[in-house]
Amino acid sequence: MTTKTADSKGRVVLGPQFAGQTVIVEQVDDTEVRVTIAAVVPKREMWLQSNAKARASVLRGLAQAREGKLAKTPPNLDRDATLAKRLDD
Repeated sequence: MTTKTADSKGRVVLGPQFAGQTVIVEQVDDTEVRVTIAAVVPKREMWLQSNAKARASVLRGLAQAREGKLAKTPPNLDRDATLAKRLDD
C-alpha cells in the first residue's frame, strides 16, 4: 500500500504500471475510490460482443487463418450479406 496526496486539482499519479491504460474510477463512498483497469470496445463493434454466433464465427475464422486455411475463391458478397443478416437476427 502506498500513500499519495491529491494535487490542487484533485489529481493523483498512479505510477508507471498504469501508464497508457484506460481505467474506471468509481467513488465507492465518501472515503473510498476504486480504480479498475478497463478495456474499451468501440460502440460500432459492440454488436460482436453481444452476438455469440457472430463472435464464434469470427474466432473460428481467425483460427483457420492462423492455420493457413484460407479461401481458394473470392468471397461472394451477396451470400455474405445474407449470412450477416441471419446472424444479426
